Amino acid sequence: MTLPPPPEWAPHSAVWIGFPSHRDLWVEDLEQAQTEVAAFVRAVHAEGRGEQVILVAADEEAVKAAEVLVGPAARVVRELFGDIWLRDTGAILSGDGVAQDFAFNGWGAKYDLEGDDDIGLRLARREHLQVVRHGWILEGGAIDGDGTGLAVTTEQCLLNQNRNPGLSKAEVEARLAADLGYTRVLWLGDGLVNDHTDGHVDNLARFIGENRLLIPEATDNDPNWRVYQDAALRAQAFGVEVVRFPSPGRVIADEEVIPASYMNFYIGNAAVVVPLYGQANDDAAVAALKELFPDRNIVGQRADHILTGGGSFHCISQQIPRF
Repeated sequence: MTLPPPPEWAPHSAVWIGFPSHRDLWVEDLEQAQTEVAAFVRAVHAEGRGEQVILVAADEEAVKAAEVLVGPAARVVRELFGDIWLRDTGAILSGDGVAQDFAFNGWGAKYDLEGDDDIGLRLARREHLQVVRHGWILEGGAIDGDGTGLAVTTEQCLLNQNRNPGLSKAEVEARLAADLGYTRVLWLGDGLVNDHTDGHVDNLARFIGENRLLIPEATDNDPNWRVYQDAALRAQAFGVEVVRFPSPGRVIADEEVIPASYMNFYIGNAAVVVPLYGQANDDAAVAALKELFPDRNIVGQRADHILTGGGSFHCISQQIPRF
């Protein structure tokens, strides 16, 4: 029986982080996104108090830029990938230390980019990890666990016909149990408005303790107020303790609501790094995390340019637990 992945707050030996590498994808945001990722790397490394950072760049030009920006805060490696969202394309380490590598189809055949389908396998082998490959599609940002075998996900993503057409809810649950040791699954409904991942849960709800789930609370004019309300009601009915958390509210770019979320924070050994967007609740989000993680440094960092690519700090990272 596969053991469930350790929770994110358990000790890490290292973390993979993707470094923006392709001008044709990032256009005028490339350098700014690289700078934001480098700041994230330094916060996670925490001058040696945090885990080892393995910063993944896709080509030699990006490797050189990464080395200049992060210095000794990371080990920079070159591996071809389509884009930086290693939470989704990287392998997931189960509780027995095995890299569970799932199929990937560009978030429902939206983005077919060279290297994304096997970057998880290549990175795991580079670290000399045992790898088991699975034929069904599962992105790491679509699930979160508390370490006990309990997972949370959304129906919008895991039951979406653009991922695993024909799989029923019961069949998905059976595969989560067999491949990742998740024996109980809390199903939330939809994810954030305009989220191209089709509702990844790491923008909506995060475990912060055993059977303890963090869910945003809507602010004025928040486009996701129904989503948050439904998620909280489902979690409470399931028997999970719900802790409410500030939301950035309505964030607009190019006259369109974008899926900005404070929930896309990364829990490292020494620091919790939360993305900020210049919103009224930025300070409140940092303050709330300080109460929730008193043993870690809480670092709020702007992630506006990373968000232009569709995600934030949690999306670009995948931890390797310490076994």
